[in-house]
Amino acid sequence: IRLPSDKSLYITSVLRHKKGDSITVIDGIGNVYEALISEIKKGQVSIDILKKLSIESESLLKLILCQAILKGEKMDIVIQKATELGVKEIIPMVTERCVIKETRKTKRWRKIAEESAEQCGRIFIPTIHEPVDFPSLLRSHKSFKGFIFWEEGGKPLKDAVIRAGLKDLEIISSPIYLFIGPEGGLTYEEIKMAQEKGLIRTTLGKRILRAE
Repeated sequence: IRLPSDKSLYITSVLRHKKGDSITVIDGIGNVYEALISEIKKGQVSIDILKKLSIESESLLKLILCQAILKGEKMDIVIQKATELGVKEIIPMVTERCVIKETRKTKRWRKIAEESAEQCGRIFIPTIHEPVDFPSLLRSHKSFKGFIFWEEGGKPLKDAVIRAGLKDLEIISSPIYLFIGPEGGLTYEEIKMAQEKGLIRTTLGKRILRAE
């Protein structure tokens, strides 16, 4: 396999690998392989796949993060850390109090997710969806299993998990949605809409946490 130029540059210039070195590669959809660097020519790296590996690094939960778009690098941090924590999908959403109402950063966020998955040893790269407005996202499903976090109060997370029927996490196969608001928080009307779709209003305590 001839690797893309950016991967070739990373292997040769950052990791300082040479011809004959063994490396581990992922395809981003659940497969991991041991490979051998067979050729480095004009900065272009070619590898031979030796064998498929069995690595268990994924969470049992199918967590889908619905994150209101944040300003500047805050959204980058969310993509990076959510990937490291095992989130399967990230849906950027535009809510009423979002400072940013549109963005063309989806390609950048997908690159961050890919690099974060490589760094932390995940075998799946999270799906980063195109941004969607909050009402449209809610209308796209009849109901949601999951939580919407609100700084103005709700059920303690432990109680919310029990109410959602997630006590035995090993048998949960359906997606679990986590809704997080923007810097200015979610409005009461948005919370009401979410609860009508089955999301449980949840609090992480009495202190106000930053959105990211």
